[in-house]
Amino acid sequence: MNLLIVDDEPVIRKGLVRMAEQYHSSLASIYTANNGVHALEVVQEHKPEIIFTDIRMPKMDGLELCRHIHEQYDHIQTVVISGYGDFAYAQQCLTYGVKHYLLKPVTKPDVHAILDKLLNKPVKGYIPISRYVEWIDQADQCIWSLDQEKLRKLVQQWKEDCFSTGMNALQCSELLKDCISMLERRLQARDSSFPRISSEYMGARTREEAFDFFERQLERIMDELSLKRNGRFKDPLEEAKAYIELHLSEEISLEEVAEKAGFTPNYFSSLFKKMTNETFVQYRIKRRMEKAQQLLAVPHFRIVDVAAEVGYEDYPHFTKMFKKVTGQSPSEYRAKLGIK
Repeated sequence: MNLLIVDDEPVIRKGLVRMAEQYHSSLASIYTANNGVHALEVVQEHKPEIIFTDIRMPKMDGLELCRHIHEQYDHIQTVVISGYGDFAYAQQCLTYGVKHYLLKPVTKPDVHAILDKLLNKPVKGYIPISRYVEWIDQADQCIWSLDQEKLRKLVQQWKEDCFSTGMNALQCSELLKDCISMLERRLQARDSSFPRISSEYMGARTREEAFDFFERQLERIMDELSLKRNGRFKDPLEEAKAYIELHLSEEISLEEVAEKAGFTPNYFSSLFKKMTNETFVQYRIKRRMEKAQQLLAVPHFRIVDVAAEVGYEDYPHFTKMFKKVTGQSPSEYRAKLGIK
């Protein structure tokens, strides 16, 4: 767990840090900020799970900070530090989900007791954004490739991840609705004519019911995609190779080819290497040299024109690359074929 301590008084800030460092169950990291604006910057960069904040601070006070945390990072547990004179003011933080307070002067037993409460009662129903995005990426590729078996396994893993957080039926339903909407938006970005699947509210009584409904929606999306292609589906990897072949004379990027094949760049790069045992760059060079060999076998083609035809405006660079791949220069290759 990471802790962020927010107070404009350096002495108080240091004291709170020292008390937290002496807590029996070590915290992963302790960060500090001197006002609410600074605190939001730290939250964005370091993603703490717990925040201790004073109420009265310049630039942005504790109440405003609590509002931002509640609206943007509702999984973070916030503890408000206030004096007796500020306690009525501090209670306004209840509106923003604050359930814990420390009254000044704060002592070490106070800090340790509140950490006991927070660390022994982890937040339920929270899935890290990075995990959510990773799952959407993987599901998107399974759907686009019509890989039903892999998608089924992916859904089962997602189910286990969600259930492990203690997520209730309502939280589960809302999260899965977001997943469907995100996947549909990605499909429509690739093909604007892709139909929208009815995204009715998942009024599930249990988490199992929510996932049953979710799986049925994913099946409908795959069915729609399959019908739309009407059996004309091509292997995305073969589509990528065909695109590379068509543009051998151009400096196309991995990102461009991935987009044409319907993949994210990272996934495409990994898949391409796995399926071909070559990186995108290695494969393109190999195909350029193979095409160059075919063209060099035609006597009336000048070597400099062959170089340009396979994407090398720099003739010396082409010669060097051709020899590296084939073991001989273009002139030597032609001589071997009996062409002068």
